[in-house]
Amino acid sequence: MTFVPKSPGVYFREIPSGARTIVGASTSIAAFVGGFPRGPLDTPLRMFGQADFGNAFGGLNSDYPTSFAVSQFFLNGGGQAYGVRVSPDATAALLVMNDTSNQPTLRATAGRQVGGVSLDDPGEWGDAIRIDVDTITPDPTTQFNLTVSEVLDEDGIEVAQRTEVYRNLTLTAGPRNALDVVNGASTIVQLSRDAGWAANGLPTPTGFYSGAITLGDLAGITAANDIDVDLGAGSETVSVPFASPPTTLAEAASGLQAGLRAAFPADRLWAQLTVSVVGDRLRIVPGRASPDYDPGTVISIADNVSDLASRLAIDAAARANVEQYAPSNTAAAFQSTATAGSDGAANAAADLRGDRATRTGFYALDDVRGFNMLSIPEASELGSVANLASVMSAAATYCTEKRAMLFIDPPEDTDTIEEAEDWLGQIADAGLRTPNTVTYYPLVHLPDPGSENRPRPFAPSGTMAGVWARTDRQTGVWKAPAGIAARLTNVIALDHVMTDQENGVINPLGMNALRNFDIPGNVSWGARTLVGADLLASDWKYIPVRRMALFIESSLYDGLQWAVFQPNDEPLWNEMRGAVTAFMQGLFRQGAFQGASPRDAYIVKCDSETTTQADINAGIVNLFVGFAPLRPAEFVIVSIQLQISQDA
Repeated sequence: MTFVPKSPGVYFREIPSGARTIVGASTSIAAFVGGFPRGPLDTPLRMFGQADFGNAFGGLNSDYPTSFAVSQFFLNGGGQAYGVRVSPDATAALLVMNDTSNQPTLRATAGRQVGGVSLDDPGEWGDAIRIDVDTITPDPTTQFNLTVSEVLDEDGIEVAQRTEVYRNLTLTAGPRNALDVVNGASTIVQLSRDAGWAANGLPTPTGFYSGAITLGDLAGITAANDIDVDLGAGSETVSVPFASPPTTLAEAASGLQAGLRAAFPADRLWAQLTVSVVGDRLRIVPGRASPDYDPGTVISIADNVSDLASRLAIDAAARANVEQYAPSNTAAAFQSTATAGSDGAANAAADLRGDRATRTGFYALDDVRGFNMLSIPEASELGSVANLASVMSAAATYCTEKRAMLFIDPPEDTDTIEEAEDWLGQIADAGLRTPNTVTYYPLVHLPDPGSENRPRPFAPSGTMAGVWARTDRQTGVWKAPAGIAARLTNVIALDHVMTDQENGVINPLGMNALRNFDIPGNVSWGARTLVGADLLASDWKYIPVRRMALFIESSLYDGLQWAVFQPNDEPLWNEMRGAVTAFMQGLFRQGAFQGASPRDAYIVKCDSETTTQADINAGIVNLFVGFAPLRPAEFVIVSIQLQISQDA
């Protein structure tokens, strides 16, 4: 737009340079779909390493082969991945806490918030949830503290492996509303309330609480007192000596704690109990690092032969609750519901495939911006090629749409080259030979922590996805992820140690070999797609060539969005041509193409020859990009000539 000055002076105009930068798309984001011990269902979660994997999906688990694929991806050099948990029959652990009138007031369900939405996190892992409640707050009538733990059983003793503490929560609207605070931060539970619970009070504090105590009550305590302690499984008579009557609640708490602790063996939970002061009450909480600890235990204390219990207001208005709220508790005291979690049954083909309309199965990946590799290890365990194909045919179409590669793993009983050939023929008949599909043979043996690290066979896709990512980082997507540098980390052995002759059988068929050599160890020794069979003579025979094309397509798709709805004429064509040429020249300088000069390596054309007037009238601009790919040196031929000495 022309600028017309209205008065004398100095004016500045910022003029766009017209230069557009195209940034290379990611090439090594992996996606894994299958069963995990924990995690929201049909919801993609992003991971950047083993720690994220543990927090999101529970880490390695012997019952879930997909967990080993994810772990192998990171161990072999992968940096970013998405996981989708599929387990339609799994149920979430939950519990309901009651107020002091024994009316339900707060529900805690195993889960987390993803994208601002509270989601269940089903599975047996939720049975390890423990919740403590107390009212040691500035206003005990409206505020409470919540401590949420996930415990681990170590030799019969519960040990908290992670704990979340939320203080000064309320059940009313405001900045400390319990549902808003906990649901937005917790990775263990999500809180909820039913409509009819609105008028109910705060959740009852856990442990044992005395009634209100006055200083006059303390003055009547005698030097030696007996008190009955009921742990639910029997009653003990305990002597609680006081050298002199306590003068403060703190002294009463200290004396009671000392007497109770001394009466029991050191390894029992009562020997580790704590007596504290909460307002005008005493709170008694047994120790938890003990083999006889049970979060559902409801303790009670009663007078025996002295007036100690009544003096400490234990009989009058005392409140005995569960030691901790837990899904494993049977409904007792002030917990009205206890529902254990369930892992559900093994996934079927329909579960892994899912449905696009509801974004389940691998279609849940519609919710992520992009991925480059897809692994579904459980598909190879479905019992037949027909079941495998029912998942993988849809997955292959999906990956073509998403410009991603799909790993197809052989089943566990593929033990010989003949069986591998037969299986490869069956998946070919099922239509799974596409430019975006790839397979590796044999299976890899990995240490299983669930069986004292004894090796077990697993699908190779997770390992190879990591090798691909490592190769991309070290060299580029144009480099074949194979050779002595493509070592397989954490692979103890291969299911089948191939000879060169056996390798020569499957390689021309488009199946990639995993080999063992004396010095480099276990390595990837093939770089063909499933259309890489020699008889097919496909342009997409090699993995790096296909992935390079997908990389360029994805980069230009993202980098040319600015051109949509621009005037379709020479200025636009020049800008597009300049941006794409700069991008391709950058790749050429990195050694991504064949050719000694840019002219030999690539071509970019966008002008009146590619875009005719008819195209312009139809709103179309045509850009032509060609490149000379680097193909891997599969066969290195060395010719040796015997030189005859002239002196002979």
